[in-house]
Amino acid sequence: MLDFDKMGGLIPAVIQDAESSQVLMLGYMNQEAFYKTHKEGLVTFFSRSKNRLWTKGETSGHTLTVVNITEDCDNDSLLIKVKPNGPTCHTGDTSCFGEDASAKRMAAIQFIARLEEVIQHRKANPTEASYTNFLFDKGVNKIAQKVGEEAVETVIDAVAGKLDTMKGEAADLLYHLLVLLAATGLELADVVAVLQERHKK
Repeated sequence: MLDFDKMGGLIPAVIQDAESSQVLMLGYMNQEAFYKTHKEGLVTFFSRSKNRLWTKGETSGHTLTVVNITEDCDNDSLLIKVKPNGPTCHTGDTSCFGEDASAKRMAAIQFIARLEEVIQHRKANPTEASYTNFLFDKGVNKIAQKVGEEAVETVIDAVAGKLDTMKGEAADLLYHLLVLLAATGLELADVVAVLQERHKK
């Protein structure tokens, strides 16, 4: 049970992007703000400057949709993982702590992980209209062929300096490589483990 009395009726709430793990902001909640957040699924703080409840994004529309709420070990602070609906900071930045290149890279890596999960789910639960399932049905040889084709197209664009189209070809390459890994019973983690072992050397 949360201890609101410990710090005069307010507890700090760290807001974190559920997908990228980037820390977005810090706010304070009283008991009423916590209950409103829990009930409505949008992060609501107690504004010390306005002396009232304040739902993040009530004027900008950049709300924070709650994904998960966790109390700390002393029951006097919160970690709230959210899906941000637009930039969190009033400056227009993603985070009130500034833009972080490493956080952007982490978000990209986590998206790849989610994409792999979708591919694995398609493999286990085929969907007729799914291109991924079309590839699985064609078999490893066809998927491997697609990986080769996308790799060649990526190389051609790189050599020609066509970076805009290269991004699309590289995206196709990554996707088809993930499908090939799934089709052969491997996971991205297996590949990363090899890279980690090489890095140690």
